Amino acid sequence: MNTAPHEQVNKGFLNSSILARLPSHIDVPTYDRSQLKAGIVHIGVGGFHRSHQAAYLNELLKSPGSEQWGICGVGLLDCNSDLRDILVKQDYLYSLVVRHPNGTIDNKIIGSMIDFIFAPEDKQKVIDKLAHSDTKIVSLSITEGGYHIHPETGEFDFDNDDVRHDIQNPNDPRTAFAYIIAALKKRMVSGLGPFTVQSCDNIQHNGAITRKMITALAERLDPSLSQWIEENVSFPNAMVDRITPVTSKLDIAYVENTFQVIDQWPITCESFSQWVIEDDFCCGRPNWDLVGAQFVSDVTPFEKMKIRLLNAGHSVLGLLGSIYGYETIDETVSDVCFAQYLRAFMDLEVTPLLDDLDGIDLDGYKDTLIERFANPNIKDSLVRICSESSAKLPKFLLSSIFENIDKGRDSSLAILVIAAWCFYSDKALNQAQLAITIQDAMAVELAAYAQKTAEDKLSFLRNRHFFGNLVENSEFTLNYTKAIDSLYSPSSDIREIMNRVLSEKHRIVAEEVS
Repeated sequence: MNTAPHEQVNKGFLNSSILARLPSHIDVPTYDRSQLKAGIVHIGVGGFHRSHQAAYLNELLKSPGSEQWGICGVGLLDCNSDLRDILVKQDYLYSLVVRHPNGTIDNKIIGSMIDFIFAPEDKQKVIDKLAHSDTKIVSLSITEGGYHIHPETGEFDFDNDDVRHDIQNPNDPRTAFAYIIAALKKRMVSGLGPFTVQSCDNIQHNGAITRKMITALAERLDPSLSQWIEENVSFPNAMVDRITPVTSKLDIAYVENTFQVIDQWPITCESFSQWVIEDDFCCGRPNWDLVGAQFVSDVTPFEKMKIRLLNAGHSVLGLLGSIYGYETIDETVSDVCFAQYLRAFMDLEVTPLLDDLDGIDLDGYKDTLIERFANPNIKDSLVRICSESSAKLPKFLLSSIFENIDKGRDSSLAILVIAAWCFYSDKALNQAQLAITIQDAMAVELAAYAQKTAEDKLSFLRNRHFFGNLVENSEFTLNYTKAIDSLYSPSSDIREIMNRVLSEKHRIVAEEVS
């Protein structure tokens, strides 16, 4: 993120020397950061990592005994150079602005990160850091696309250009997994032993998926190393949750005015935070449970609940709201029509698919979700929510559609969202004919299929890369065609369409009950 030079001279830039001068209402690190060791190396230092894992560690470090659990961040992409420059200037400190739905704000300085390595400048330095004896956990928040999962087969995608490069040039890695494999090989050869690889991404069974992808690539590079990884490295599954919008100029201005300091890349997030972790670590772990995380033997039910309700719910609001012309999640869900549609989707098409969840009040959880989405102090843009939908929807939404089909259940509410994705990819316009910004690595491919809809209503579904054999399911295509006809009608009104689909859904449910 580029920020313009600041003209004011009466406020210093955030760094260690300025902490003692901050206003007393700012929660600052109370621990000696000079005594921390980087027991965790985190790849993908985005806003979510800084509002979630790093924030949990910041709280844990306030109590003695966890000094070995500082964080060294790693940026793999050329675009991470701005972040590197800012973090170095700020002694790896940053502001965290926690906004509650009632307007209360918690202002914090997070100090758990103590180093950052910019991989494009020195790839070997990253490998050496991962392989260092201090490193106990290598964690990841690299988004769904960073796992290189083939959407049709679910296997590792060896056709990816970066993956092909890594196979041909194992000492010049590009992907996160190639860096990890290189470091694990170094540790295996040296006899140092493994580290835990901990995914912090919104992927169901994220630990198991990470294991599968890493061992597949390792098998291609070095079969003996792949076997050693399989036998020694831990890949705990986890469910992570905290809404964290992209940092805006308003966030930067808020920190400057409130903290009386210049932070070029603060983070704003909601007050809600959840982290459920499978207790499987081969090289020790922080006591995150002392600061609100939950260790369990099986994360699966929690993962499924969160991904199918929260993440899918975001996509429901994001795509439908974008077409209507809304810009943020809170304004979308504040519209009763959208809130009712979302709740019906969660109640009627997702909840019946969920596993038993001891200690979880599902109705209360869904109530809380809508309250979180409606938080007026978290302006989460629909552009961000819809970004990389090609990586999100197969896991968040299509998984429920396929499961409902297998169970002979109606999925008309979700089907409208898939049709909206087609319209969104095709037109990139809302109902007012204003342009929608689409951020998706597969945008060109999606548009190519969607733009044939006028001549073939099922064209979008013929992309088996995403939809498998859905185009051959007559009940699905019947509902999908109805949705396409409605969305592409010259007099199309997304709210009227949603109300019509919702009314028909309630009729179907009533018939099933009777």
